[in-house]
Amino acid sequence: MWLMPSKYILSLDLGTTGNRAILFNKKGEAVVSVYREFKQYYPKPGWVEHDPLEIWQSVLFVLRGVVKKARIKSEEIAGIGLTNQRETTVVWNGKTGKPIYRAVVWQDRRTADTCERLKRRGHETMIRQKTGLLLNPYFSATKIEWILRNFPSPHGRGEGEGRLFGTIDTWILWNLTGGKVHATDVSNASRTMLWNIKTCEWDDELLRLFKVPKEILPEVLPSSGKFGALDQKILGAAIPITGVCGDQQSALFGQQCFNRGEAKITYGTGAFLLLNTGDRPVDTKNSLITTVAWQIGNEITYALEGSVFACGALINWLQKNLQLVKDGPDASRLAATVSDSGGVYIVPALAGLGAPHWRSDVRGLIAGLTQFTNREHIARAALEAIAYQVEDIFVVMRQVSKFPLRLVRVDGGVAKSDFVLQFQADISGLIIERADSVEATARGAAYLAGLGVGFWRDIKEIQQQAQLGKKFKQKMSAQRRGELLKGWQAAMQKVLHENKQ
Repeated sequence: MWLMPSKYILSLDLGTTGNRAILFNKKGEAVVSVYREFKQYYPKPGWVEHDPLEIWQSVLFVLRGVVKKARIKSEEIAGIGLTNQRETTVVWNGKTGKPIYRAVVWQDRRTADTCERLKRRGHETMIRQKTGLLLNPYFSATKIEWILRNFPSPHGRGEGEGRLFGTIDTWILWNLTGGKVHATDVSNASRTMLWNIKTCEWDDELLRLFKVPKEILPEVLPSSGKFGALDQKILGAAIPITGVCGDQQSALFGQQCFNRGEAKITYGTGAFLLLNTGDRPVDTKNSLITTVAWQIGNEITYALEGSVFACGALINWLQKNLQLVKDGPDASRLAATVSDSGGVYIVPALAGLGAPHWRSDVRGLIAGLTQFTNREHIARAALEAIAYQVEDIFVVMRQVSKFPLRLVRVDGGVAKSDFVLQFQADISGLIIERADSVEATARGAAYLAGLGVGFWRDIKEIQQQAQLGKKFKQKMSAQRRGELLKGWQAAMQKVLHENKQ
């Protein structure tokens, strides 16, 4: 039988606001892309939910749409890679395939009180030592506990009763394989607050603490390798699924930060900084996250991570809540029309503060308003706030890692803004490098899937595909930088002290 040669890797980028399917060719170039948004639900203040079934239908739409748009046969696809919004929690009935509740999104803060109660009982140090994570509602464990507690099984809570848990990668993988595969990869497992990053297994002590039955958990596999095959009913071919990775770790891989000491920023809904720390986890005590970056074969790579919760979400707030801007490019255009923010600072604690403060209780602040203030100043202050938050993380990252950061690679939708990247370079004193394509997250999943199916021989072959883009270097004087940072720190301290726990 004659076999059609495989020309592409298909990457499914399962995001917070929508899903995208992208075909990558042998050169690592994005050839065709199809995107579809899905609805955001905000039933109560601080609560954020998605409909898992709507997410699945969106995946089917983009998966079929990208093949149709490219006018190719499904047999031309060598493999499929998945990358996903992390921590978002789905629990479903493994027999019917129906979720027992909506997906509780990573941004959701409903379990903040649970986390505070566990802190008071002295569990935080143990959790950090085992998982590398801070005790925070950001992660999956308390979300799972909340769902199971509020929607108990008919035969008594604590029993699996055919239920399955997964982050979005697991939920979509289960559906892509027709319910045959219940699995995740190490990068996503390391974000649940249930997986021990030192023993590389689900931790029984943590499972007891969060009252999570072990039988509902997925199998944990390397990030590159065989996860299963696509149900033939979907595209007419059993395409192997050979790569799975959490979105931020996938972006680190997609930016080719393969070596210890290399870092990236993804400016998406949030802003996420990851620093490759090699084959050993680095304990940051209480400010940054230690996480698994990926596993290829038997080799696990670790990373330090700092998370800013409000990046693209801040621009979306300006657009939809305040109606000050039309979109991201409009915000950048407005910001560039004024020479500074007029003394205005925005601390965008729209869903609490992430690293290095980790305060889920705080509320945001707009400081420095005068009669002189206009919408251009507000737009500029908002975009500057993104860079200030990132710089706060860089300060800690330099201290705990001891790595001399000089150049950082960036991607994500907000990275299209020259204004944001130039201000980041000015305020952080770093060279900020933006690739020609900002789709690093999807590219990382494609690389991992391609390695898993032999589409690319090894990392060296991938490194030959480096696509260098624009570099932003510091132009601001040291004096001006100091003045701006002093104003930012004063605004941040006001937020932290007024909301003191």
